[in-house]
Amino acid sequence: MAGQASISTEILARYAADAAREVDGVRGLADGPLPRRHAVRVSGGNGALRVELHVVTEWGASIPAVGRQVQKRVREYLLSMADVEPAAVEVVVDAVGSES
Repeated sequence: MAGQASISTEILARYAADAAREVDGVRGLADGPLPRRHAVRVSGGNGALRVELHVVTEWGASIPAVGRQVQKRVREYLLSMADVEPAAVEVVVDAVGSES
């Protein structure tokens, strides 16, 4: 494939993580519940890229609203930074942070 570049899924996962952390109400990212499962997984390709993020929300934040904002921000960020528009952005809230 002369003249084409590709971006690794690890870089796309970092971009998605950075974008999620920018959203108000996101306290941080959480490792997945299974061994060797990370907070952000990127899979697929050829126009069917799928992003799954495991997040921890702030106490008192609206989980549905935070989830929608994370989806929107991740889509925007990947499009602007890597010219990639994911087919799906799935947000899993693994925990709610305490007020401390």
